[in-house]
Amino acid sequence: MEDNNIIPEKGKFLISAPHLTDVFRRSVVYLVEHDDKGSVGFVLNKPIKYNIDEVIEDFPEFESKVFLGGPVQTELVNFLHKAPDKIEGGYEIHNGIYWGGNFDDLKVLADAKSLNPSDFRFFVGYAGWSPNQLEDELKENSWYVVEADEDFVFSSEPEKLWQHLLKLMGGEFAIISTFPEDPSVN
Repeated sequence: MEDNNIIPEKGKFLISAPHLTDVFRRSVVYLVEHDDKGSVGFVLNKPIKYNIDEVIEDFPEFESKVFLGGPVQTELVNFLHKAPDKIEGGYEIHNGIYWGGNFDDLKVLADAKSLNPSDFRFFVGYAGWSPNQLEDELKENSWYVVEADEDFVFSSEPEKLWQHLLKLMGGEFAIISTFPEDPSVN
């Protein structure tokens, strides 16, 4: 991990500062778009208790968790994957991580058990920022920007991601990672 002098861009992580108390409390967001029109990302560490086949009615059984991707358009399902050889039409974010693709192919291949569920992350909703909004939040020290790593996007322990990434950043960030979630019980 690197220091917090990295500029936000697609394929980077945003790690929420400990003072955020809204929906982004202790969140790690993977940026999938960042340009003059705004920013879009998915929260990687807020799994909900359902698999994708329990959220989408006609989806075949597929042991892949669904995450709360953010507060915008929670009625929509998006997905990230690392199976571009099987799912066409995806948009490469960074280093072999793709956003979306042909959903009908996804369902057929999931039904045929031709996909590895751990190669996919499904999200209801997304995190979105209007033009310059994210930069303003960065000036307020609400987020730390760090290089992304595929292993963390598809982490088997997403609930520990916020703390783990801060520890890897070292120094004051490692100290922040030890803060209790509720300081009043400290």
